[in-house]
Amino acid sequence: MKTISEKEKKLQEALNKLIDFEFTNKDANPKIDFLNEKKNQLEIEKKDLENKYEKLQLEFNQLKVKIERLDKKHKNETEKERKFDDKIDELNQETDILLEEIDKWQM
Repeated sequence: MKTISEKEKKLQEALNKLIDFEFTNKDANPKIDFLNEKKNQLEIEKKDLENKYEKLQLEFNQLKVKIERLDKKHKNETEKERKFDDKIDELNQETDILLEEIDKWQM
């Protein structure tokens, strides 16, 4: 399957050729009418693709912001967990020291 940019490039090339094409003796040549219809169809498709691209770009930017927020939130939570673990370790050490002191006094 061709990428959107390849399709857009071919559409643009076809549109440029059709725009540059001189329409002479329009009634005498049915191919000109056919080409004109194709040109209009290609222009419609191009506008549709551009609109879809803009919507995707907007959605991408919104998702990017959400990911950045989630990442920041995750970092904050990780930091809180680390601090909590440090406090627990500190309390465990103090508890061990107190238990040692109690043992000394009981002897």
